[in-house]
Amino acid sequence: MKINKTKIERRMKSKTDSELVSTIIKLKKTNPLVAKELSKPKRRWASVNLEELNELKGDVVIAGKVLGSGDLTKKKRIVAWGASEKAKERIKDAGGEFITIVEEIRKNPELKNLELVR
Repeated sequence: MKINKTKIERRMKSKTDSELVSTIIKLKKTNPLVAKELSKPKRRWASVNLEELNELKGDVVIAGKVLGSGDLTKKKRIVAWGASEKAKERIKDAGGEFITIVEEIRKNPELKNLELVR
């Protein structure tokens, strides 16, 4: 799938959250696939339940929000734009870790070793 950087820039013009815009700019060079997902309208962002994440292997990045439906039985590192309080609590109870995309970019700018969930 080809990623059009001009399209990402066009979508960014309608964004009002300055933190989101700066995150998209950083990711556009290092991980354009995640930048493309974040540049979409928020109503089209991924909303993923914990039960769906439980089926995946390894650590994940979600260009959207993690919801608390279901249980997480595996220890995972979950990187997302946001998460419900219930989801954060269940991730912590399972021994996992929730990190926002902004925090993860500081440590891992290319988001290596993370699988994108849409």
